[in-house]
Amino acid sequence: MSNERIRTYEGMFLFPQSATANLQEAADHVKGILDRCGATIVSFQKWDDRRLAYEVQGNKRGVYFLAYFTAPTTALAEIERRCNLSEELLRTMVTSAEHIPTEIIEANEGQEDLAAEIKLRSEKKSDSGSKSASKISKKSEEKAAKAEADKSDEVDEVVEEAVEDSKTAPESTEEVSTEA
Repeated sequence: MSNERIRTYEGMFLFPQSATANLQEAADHVKGILDRCGATIVSFQKWDDRRLAYEVQGNKRGVYFLAYFTAPTTALAEIERRCNLSEELLRTMVTSAEHIPTEIIEANEGQEDLAAEIKLRSEKKSDSGSKSASKISKKSEEKAAKAEADKSDEVDEVVEEAVEDSKTAPESTEEVSTEA
């Protein structure tokens, strides 16, 4: 029987703003770190996307994830080590949450909101992708139509010049005398 003590922790995980492009990947990254270290997630949410007080590794903005989890006290060092080794995370702060009531922790559950935001962002991305594709195709159609119109205008100009030249050119109906 193990005398390992299980405690409740609050973890704040900071990602660069580029993580907003793929929130699911960022959330899975944090959950993966916690799962590999034997932590059980009680509550998880995207906390905020905001401007940082100072640049962190060249980033002026960041995305915060807030997680409440239970873990053995011996696992805390491994969680912090994995977070520090992660190239995706900018900063991590894990503190004890023993003083926070369970109701508040459970009220911070935001996985459904996060899933809704991820779905909304993916729909928006696909809509903007199709709009840009349609813009590109419209532009290429317009260019092709303009090029076709330019060609027909050039042909018309050449024909008109040829007609004008034939009208102004003197008729050569003169007979050439062959007197020697």
